[in-house]
Amino acid sequence: MKLNRTYAGPADMPETIPLFPLEGALLLPRRPIQLTVFEPRYLAMLDDALSGERLIGIIQPSSADEAARAPELYPLGCAGRIVQYAEIGDGRCFLTLMGVARFRLASEAPSLNPFRVAVADYAPFAEDFREGAGEAAVDREGLLATLRRFAEVNEVKIVWSDIKKASNEALVNGLSMLSPCGPREKQALLEAPDLKSRAEMLVAITTIGLVRADDATSQLH
Repeated sequence: MKLNRTYAGPADMPETIPLFPLEGALLLPRRPIQLTVFEPRYLAMLDDALSGERLIGIIQPSSADEAARAPELYPLGCAGRIVQYAEIGDGRCFLTLMGVARFRLASEAPSLNPFRVAVADYAPFAEDFREGAGEAAVDREGLLATLRRFAEVNEVKIVWSDIKKASNEALVNGLSMLSPCGPREKQALLEAPDLKSRAEMLVAITTIGLVRADDATSQLH
């Protein structure tokens, strides 16, 4: 286990990665996600990851059968590296994953483990390994205008000094992960081909949500 491991490109990534299917979860490069693990199969997954590259693949189930032990999965997920880990003491573990790069689920590897293992293809997402790729094309002002509207309508307090200091990449990916949109919209944000497309999609999703909220409010009066 190498501490402070960095990945320069697809060739640095392992061929297989343990999978953690989570509906509504979105992980993107260089952004953190905090998770609590308690199911025995995923505690086993965590043990396995900690003994190796400390990488876990976050991916959404695509089937509606929530009771299925092995639901169908979307074809695209994101690998995250465990950067923080703590045993809570009641059979649960808390961990923070830092997004590394997206991957295409090429296939699932045969495994004797209770968790699923992906054969992951990172080649289509070489840009994910390059911090700041595509930032210049992002309409930052348009994104901030939508964020202001969302904050006003939902009475959400925004620390604008932090927003001002954030890079375009951190802003787009961070807001995408925090968006209250549904699983399908989260998957669309994950699959956006570049940062500009993701920012435009986030603005569109947020705007549609605001219009629906306005319509619902109008019908009550």
